[in-house]
Amino acid sequence: MLSHRGQAGVALSVLITAVTVGLAPSGVAQAAPQNQARRVAVIAGAQSINDTEARDEIKGTDLGIMWTDERGQILAAFGDTFGAGWTGPGSQAGDPAATDWRSNTLARSNDRNPADGMVLTDFVTDHPGHAKELIPSLKRDGVEITTIPTGGINVGGRNYLAYMSVRHFGQPGQWTTNYSGIAYSDDDGQTWADAPSARQPNTPSFDDKFQMNAYARRDGFVYAFGTPNGHFGDAHLARVPEQRLLDKSAYEYWTGKTWQHGASAIAAPIVTGPVGELSVRHDQTLNRWEMMYLDESLSAIVVRLAPAPTGPWGAPIPVATSSQYPSLYGGFLNPDSKGSDLYFTMSQYDHYNVSMMHATLPARTVNNPQAP
Repeated sequence: MLSHRGQAGVALSVLITAVTVGLAPSGVAQAAPQNQARRVAVIAGAQSINDTEARDEIKGTDLGIMWTDERGQILAAFGDTFGAGWTGPGSQAGDPAATDWRSNTLARSNDRNPADGMVLTDFVTDHPGHAKELIPSLKRDGVEITTIPTGGINVGGRNYLAYMSVRHFGQPGQWTTNYSGIAYSDDDGQTWADAPSARQPNTPSFDDKFQMNAYARRDGFVYAFGTPNGHFGDAHLARVPEQRLLDKSAYEYWTGKTWQHGASAIAAPIVTGPVGELSVRHDQTLNRWEMMYLDESLSAIVVRLAPAPTGPWGAPIPVATSSQYPSLYGGFLNPDSKGSDLYFTMSQYDHYNVSMMHATLPARTVNNPQAP
């Protein structure tokens, strides 16, 4: 998602320089001030512990949206991905082939211990040593510039990937989408089929509430946490029986008082903006729901807790700030986070690669998990 960095105002020359000199050595945790996340390891892109530049022809990438499949392995979906011809943010303009631009890629991992990073066992490939684009895009600005993953889930052995068709990138943190869509795979992520009937078109005003969707599965439902395109909208909630994820008529929307079938416009905010890309999970240790996203007003990746997906969602807890990690965005919870220990992937626009991060929730959360 190279063109929508979380924080603005960094000169291109500085950005390109930072790609090569801005990171601590891979696998070495950075010292962090109190209540600030530490970098565990760079896991994808240049200088990563997985050496994706040499192994998978991935020099730069972002996001790293994680979920587990029926076999217990982790799948991790990445956004706009670039190969050897890419020289840093901004260099993707022009011929997509020159930078080996892929709108999305997918890694598989058997590493269930994020405390030392995450070993990516392999990427889905189209030929040996080359990570494959899963969902193609036109790569034409003003029509469809890219197709970016926003969420993933496994139900009954089938993997589902939510994505957005991006029409145009505007100012930092702002972009417009054509629609949100769902693709699915029945062969461990190797091939993906788009489901046109499951698409959610954007409105003429580009303010549909479910253009960026994150998934969480519980009690027979898949919960879809949605925001409009960009980093500044509210968060909304829908649910669908888990076996009917591709059936738009089966979705119910949370109105603020009840679940109701109908159009997505009836959904009420569960968290007011600015809400960036969402990641949501239920933590069994705390018996709480966790929501992570970039809050542009705080220049921070934050976590909120709630007793139920509908809320009430507690106050945002900053876990990583731009003062420590300039141009940060994303924030996707690792499935092996537990209790007060949060592990998550984070991207930085100036480095344009993905790190595994660790943060500790405040003691009051652990001592009184039922508090909103």
